[in-house]
Amino acid sequence: MLTGSELLAKVKELGDVSKSDLVRSCGYVSTKKDGSERLNFTAFYEALLGAKGVSLGTDSVGRGTGKGGRKLSYTTKIQFNGNLLVGKAYTAMLDLKPGDEFEIKLGRKQIKLVPIGGADEEE
Repeated sequence: MLTGSELLAKVKELGDVSKSDLVRSCGYVSTKKDGSERLNFTAFYEALLGAKGVSLGTDSVGRGTGKGGRKLSYTTKIQFNGNLLVGKAYTAMLDLKPGDEFEIKLGRKQIKLVPIGGADEEE
């Protein structure tokens, strides 16, 4: 994915092409699980605005920083029905999508969720 001055130069070079071709040519494309193409328009336009020096004033989850929303506590508790809830803000930070699968690894006093097909990374 192109960013900064490279992105601006590519947009100028391509001139009058469709928005889809522009996004694709700049590398803002991913592959869905079914093998089809997904154009990432939002990421493209955010990068384009950033390259032009425009800040959207958002944090990593996409909420405005000036709105005073709740801060993530990085804690959770077992629900009344025994389920353990991981909220949308956390899954958004990791760019997780519905249908993503995880292996549950149990330690002595910990639970680890490891993406299936991913590496078990220590942080």
